[in-house]
Amino acid sequence: MAYMVESLADFVAESSYGDLSSSARGHLKIRTLDALGCAIGALGAEPIRAVEAQTKDFGGNDHCTLIGSGKSSPDRAAFFNGALVRYLDFNDSYLAKGETCHPSDNISSVLSASEYAKQNGREFMTALAAAYHIQCRLSDVAPVRAKGFDHTTQGAYAVAAGVSRALGLNKEQTANAIAISGTSYNSLRVTRTGMLSNWKGLAYPNTALGATHAAFLAMRGITGPLGVFEGNKGFMDAIAGQFKIDWGKENLERVTRTIVKKYNAEIHSQATIEGALELKEEHQTKASEIERIEIDTFDVAFNIIGGGEEGDKTVVRTKEEADHSLHYMVAVALLDGQVMPAQYLPERIRRPDVQDLIRKIKVSPSPEFSQRFPEEMPCRISISFKNGEVLKKEKKDYEGFVTRPVSWGRVVEKFRRLGESQIASSLQDEIIGAIDNLEFIQITELTRLLLAVRNY
Repeated sequence: MAYMVESLADFVAESSYGDLSSSARGHLKIRTLDALGCAIGALGAEPIRAVEAQTKDFGGNDHCTLIGSGKSSPDRAAFFNGALVRYLDFNDSYLAKGETCHPSDNISSVLSASEYAKQNGREFMTALAAAYHIQCRLSDVAPVRAKGFDHTTQGAYAVAAGVSRALGLNKEQTANAIAISGTSYNSLRVTRTGMLSNWKGLAYPNTALGATHAAFLAMRGITGPLGVFEGNKGFMDAIAGQFKIDWGKENLERVTRTIVKKYNAEIHSQATIEGALELKEEHQTKASEIERIEIDTFDVAFNIIGGGEEGDKTVVRTKEEADHSLHYMVAVALLDGQVMPAQYLPERIRRPDVQDLIRKIKVSPSPEFSQRFPEEMPCRISISFKNGEVLKKEKKDYEGFVTRPVSWGRVVEKFRRLGESQIASSLQDEIIGAIDNLEFIQITELTRLLLAVRNY
């Protein structure tokens, strides 16, 4: 019997840099720079310090770079660097009808495996493209959010595949790595519902750690359950339901359908925030004069960040709750004129101005907008003022969405802004240059620069 995991392993092992279109190559560079900017911007955050302490205490041999923090084993580096990429909640996303994921969560594992295997930039890009594509396509055909599982569940397959490709594993080893990882990391959606915790930003890094570990076990000959997808009590039977995907007909292009965040906010809020900021700029609105704000959005945004099935979003006390509350993000945007990491400092979250404005915001789902998602990110904002004036704006996308792709120059600006307080401009220039020329360098040239980050 031929198992799906075996055809997936064939797809991964046979992939090559030549399979990537010029567009995909450009998108991979943009996503890598964007993710590393998010990582550098997260250095020093309290949960990151805890992860760093544990990594240093329990880490293994000095094989792979911890961004700005020495070296450790590949799986520990995947966890630490993944925590950095994810902490700000500012990295890229992919929107499927029933699932949303952050494919750049795979970068930390692919980077550590590429460094361990002394790969060049082309091999890194190929492995990363494979991880992106697998996570996105599984999100398309096998969404699990409605079943109570987290999007990191599909990520377990993507990480193991990307690491296997970076390590140069053969088809059999790759199938075993994916089988071990997919069997082991089926995370619960409670991670992102109700009162949010630090685990919201650490769930995928934890999967990255385990999936990286699984790939190295497979490299050493450990076998996994090849029926992981269609077998008795496998992924289809126990979680996702039946689905079909012919990996022999897939490509490495899904990265071109991922989107980059313009604002430091949950992905489904991006168009709404852009619209609110446009109204503020166009009409010089003053938050103190606002009577109420009504937001109509699509059902996924309503359920995740608008007060729907994943819980009340008007009670905001922590960074994790704030960046998953559409009420907070719109309120702070109108007050501060921006939504960046500074808007999630504890003292900013607690201030009466934003806490009062949160309670003037009502978010409602729109059936029409829900039908247009995910091809669009539609929303309508209505701001009513105490003097009777009403301002309205409707949006269908934002800068960074598939229909308005972000440029290299814009991501360079974002990278510099996130890193300005962490590293010297000369080191910023070197990292930007290395990623711009990624196909011509060894990955150790990039990791050497990332190791130097905290030296400034």
